Amino acid sequence: MFSKITALRSANWLSVSALFIALSLSLPLFVVTSSILSPFGATWNHLAQTVLSDYVINSALLMLGVAAGVLLIGVPCAWFTSVCDFKGKSIFTWALLLPLAVPAYIVAYTYTGLLNFAGPVQSFIREITGLGYGEYWFFEVRSLGGATLMLILVLYPYVYLLARAAFLEQSSNSLEVCRTLGHNRYRAFFHLSLPMARPAIIAGLTLALMETLADYGTVQYFGISTFTTGIFRTFYGLGDASAAAQLASLLLTFVAFLIILERYSRRQLKYHSSSEQRAAPELIKLNKRHSVYVWLYCLTPISLGFLIPATVLGYWTVTEAVFEASAFFSLAWNSFYLAFSAALIAVLLSLVLAYAKRLQNSPLVDFSVNSAGLGYALPGTIIAIGIIIPLAWFDHRLIDLFERWFDIELGLLFSGTLFALLFAYTVRFLAVSLGAVQSGLGKIKPNIDNAAKSLGNTNSQVLKNIHIPLMRSSLLTALLIVFVDVLKELPATLILRPFNFNTLAVHAFELASDERLIDAAPASLMIVAVGLLPVILLSQSISKRKE
Repeated sequence: MFSKITALRSANWLSVSALFIALSLSLPLFVVTSSILSPFGATWNHLAQTVLSDYVINSALLMLGVAAGVLLIGVPCAWFTSVCDFKGKSIFTWALLLPLAVPAYIVAYTYTGLLNFAGPVQSFIREITGLGYGEYWFFEVRSLGGATLMLILVLYPYVYLLARAAFLEQSSNSLEVCRTLGHNRYRAFFHLSLPMARPAIIAGLTLALMETLADYGTVQYFGISTFTTGIFRTFYGLGDASAAAQLASLLLTFVAFLIILERYSRRQLKYHSSSEQRAAPELIKLNKRHSVYVWLYCLTPISLGFLIPATVLGYWTVTEAVFEASAFFSLAWNSFYLAFSAALIAVLLSLVLAYAKRLQNSPLVDFSVNSAGLGYALPGTIIAIGIIIPLAWFDHRLIDLFERWFDIELGLLFSGTLFALLFAYTVRFLAVSLGAVQSGLGKIKPNIDNAAKSLGNTNSQVLKNIHIPLMRSSLLTALLIVFVDVLKELPATLILRPFNFNTLAVHAFELASDERLIDAAPASLMIVAVGLLPVILLSQSISKRKE
């Protein structure tokens, strides 16, 4: 009887903790959405009359361009590597994921150094043709089209991953029935495979477009006016946090549209055939000519999105970059311990949320878990604005209180320290760790819990002594993925970092903004190298998949 009461109290404590975590992490979203109710001041009127239309149009055009690009690359590559048989297929299966390791802003810096007027490409053209400035046409990389291309090169793997998984899971029997109706394999693709995979493709497209809306480094460096750049200019240049929050709330409508689109597409998941055991598909054997076409099609995004940027960064780092070793290692240490701290916090909170749902799958706990994972859909700028406003208000109330009652100059305890930055990272990336933790916890049968409790173990003891050792690989995976995501995060870090505190991402951005592209190479290369770790995990996961 006593053990049952203890277990019930433990479950209730976890439920309350889950609700507290969800409410705390929902603070930025609440602050941003509530800004709509605030009166629109002179700053907002100025923005509406001058640049707001540019923000809307450029953001929309960027999304349309990225959507078309990631679909044109991701879906065909997924089809080739899932149903076709050609030499080198096993290499392309994982190599197509490599651009995930490179942040878009680093690709932008690299190609600017290569393709601008003083870069090696145009210099070579002028040398062999004898033409001077303005006498020949060349693609302007620092443009809306250039920003779109940079984002396409690093975001198409989202569509590729989910589309390929959908193609692999489709029943071979369904495809054979389609062929008996007179359709060849290519017509079966358009009439059956593609419609069946549409929900997964839209889910991947939604992730890519959310990352497009969240991007700041690329559009800022290329001088493109979007919502993210507008929020920064309003917050820093005009000093109006309220107007910045109202801009963020408008950006939130774009995000909400994408979420609704993705949720609506899920209704089509019922068209997937999951009741039958999937037979091994009969692969399409490509001849030499078709294999060459597929090679070129798959190798192009890999080369442009990873091989060329990584090679150029490595060359600049070894031969031309000027950097002080002690300062560089200090930046690396700042980045690593900040990323590790954020990852550890995210994994611990994910454990609380996932275990609370396992013990007490009530509407309250479901609401808490779902709410806590919403932050991944929010761009870093929205989260940062939603955090800095309430924390700054609370800090100033504390400062006034301590000065009045204790005559102590307290300083900014929350908004001016790493607390704000860790809070933002947790809001942004908790969903990533939560998914991995829930997946690992779901593999443990409930009978193990019951057996442990029958021996007198409490819920906390079961979690500590049984669940955590069994799901060690899932926890390490969650820790690693959040670590790398934090290391690459730029907009939230720029807004919330304490004074005189830099990370590798911020350092690279500042050097690139000063047109010191070559000197930004070491920090950029370090970010790319660390970013390869989750890509390796994904590659291993794909290689273990039964095809």
